[in-house]
Amino acid sequence: MNCTIKSINYCPVKSLSFESIETCNIKKNLGMPNDRIFAFSRGINIEDAKSIEKNPNERKLNNFLTLKNSPALNKYNFSYIKNKLTLILEGKEIISISPDNTEERSLLIEKLVELESSLIKPISLLYNEDFPFYDTSHSNNVFNSMSLINLSSVKDFEEKIVEKIEPQRFRGNFYVEGIDAWEERKWINKIIKINNISFKVEKNIPRCVAINLKPKTDDNSLNLLQSLKKSYNHFDMGIYLTALDNGRIEIGSKVDLKQ
Repeated sequence: MNCTIKSINYCPVKSLSFESIETCNIKKNLGMPNDRIFAFSRGINIEDAKSIEKNPNERKLNNFLTLKNSPALNKYNFSYIKNKLTLILEGKEIISISPDNTEERSLLIEKLVELESSLIKPISLLYNEDFPFYDTSHSNNVFNSMSLINLSSVKDFEEKIVEKIEPQRFRGNFYVEGIDAWEERKWINKIIKINNISFKVEKNIPRCVAINLKPKTDDNSLNLLQSLKKSYNHFDMGIYLTALDNGRIEIGSKVDLKQ
C-alpha cells in the first residue's frame, strides 16, 4: 500500500476554521494537539457555560456556535500560536487574546458580535485543553479521536456529481493520498500505522450540512449532504482514529494497514 499523509490540520475553535501544520506530536488516547480546545457557547447563561466548559458529559451540540447554526462564521479564521488566539478576517488580524485572561476573552466576544450581530446570544468563549470540544464527546463510541480523509474518495465524489469539491469542506485532521476511493471504509475496527504509530479505526464519519459551505464563505448553494446520500446511500466521508501509541507524524509519513 502506497498511502501517505498529504496534509495535517487542526481546528483551534470548535466547528470553525482549520490551520495547516507540517508536523504534529501524537499522544496515546488523545486527539490532535490544540484541536478544538476552544468553543463559543450559544444562548446559555455564564453559569451553564462554565459548567460545560469543565464537564464534557454536560455538553450538547446545540450549546455551541457551529457552522451548522451560524454559517456566517465560515469566513473567519482563528489561529492559536504561542498561547494567543487570534481572530482573522480576509487575512487581516482583528483581535488577538490570551485565553487565560477573562477580560480579553470578553473583548473577543464583543468584537465578534460587533461583526456578526445576528449571532444568538449570550456567547462565552470556553477553553479546555484536557477535555476538548469534540463532536465525538457526545458519542458513546468515540472520544479523543482524530479524523482521516481519503482524497481519492473526495475525487470520486467530485466526479460523480460533476462539481468542484474542496477537500477542506470535510475538515479532516489528516488527508491521505495513494489508495483507492472508499478503501478507508474497509478499515473499520482494524489497526493502521502512521509513521510507526498505531491507530484503531473506530467508525465512519457521518456528515452534516456544514459540508455544504464553500470554504471561507457563507455560500451553501452546493448541497453535498444530499448528493452524498443520492450517490452512495450514506452520509459518510472519512474515518475516526484513536491513537494507541505516542509518536510524531509529518507530511509524507507512510500509512500502512496492520495485518
